[in-house]
Amino acid sequence: MRVEQLGEGEPDVAVVGSIHGDEPCGRDGIEAVLADPPTVSRPVKFVVGNEAALAAGERYLDTDLNRAFPGDPESEAREDRLAAELAAELRGCTVLSLHSTQSYDGMFALVDDLTPLARDICPKLSVDAVVMTKGANEGRLFSVVPAAIEVECGYQGSPEAAANAEQVIREFLAATGVTDDPAPTRAESLPVFQLGDPIPKAAADEYEVYARNFEELAAGEPIAAADGNQVLADEPFHPILLSAEGYEDVFGYTADHVGVLD
Repeated sequence: MRVEQLGEGEPDVAVVGSIHGDEPCGRDGIEAVLADPPTVSRPVKFVVGNEAALAAGERYLDTDLNRAFPGDPESEAREDRLAAELAAELRGCTVLSLHSTQSYDGMFALVDDLTPLARDICPKLSVDAVVMTKGANEGRLFSVVPAAIEVECGYQGSPEAAANAEQVIREFLAATGVTDDPAPTRAESLPVFQLGDPIPKAAADEYEVYARNFEELAAGEPIAAADGNQVLADEPFHPILLSAEGYEDVFGYTADHVGVLD
């Protein structure tokens, strides 16, 4: 774990990237901001989370760091120990956590719940949607840092994801009053979804997905296929994190559209 800081004093705002080692956009976005630092009116810390997994190009070395919180400093698993260190470093902070996916080329935010903080900050970020994950946060950063906003920045390993990470960091710093930069102009309301159930994925040699993330599927419509065997929607929903290869045993998740933020 590497920690850098802008501004004097004890920060209560933090940016963390690359909790997963196969998602370098967080580190890259942080390094881009530090290479061209903004003028800050309050201190902020920047944390590159899983440096060893980054060096190996792997999601994790022993166990998934974003499923290991609150962690265990006595554990034999490296990420369990790191989770305890990272939780201590971020506790009490308003946090932006940067990620990337194999399912979506744009940016969207994930929050535990639509707290006043989330309602204030998320519309000031260049994200396409907000996904509430309440009820599905065991072991995740949200379980120890409720005032956290995760942003999926685009496709894993892409230069676009790195550029998006830098952009959303600067927007977050403005939204939290760390800088005086203006918020982006939003042309339309920001849709909000509640994360639902996983969409199971059977073992197969070939996978396909037919639906598009955030676009509603009707009951009976095909979602995806495993070796040509289609998976159909039991009821209407909006797919989230839907991809052929993103997860080993699920295609993605269902979600319900529950409102908008202006």
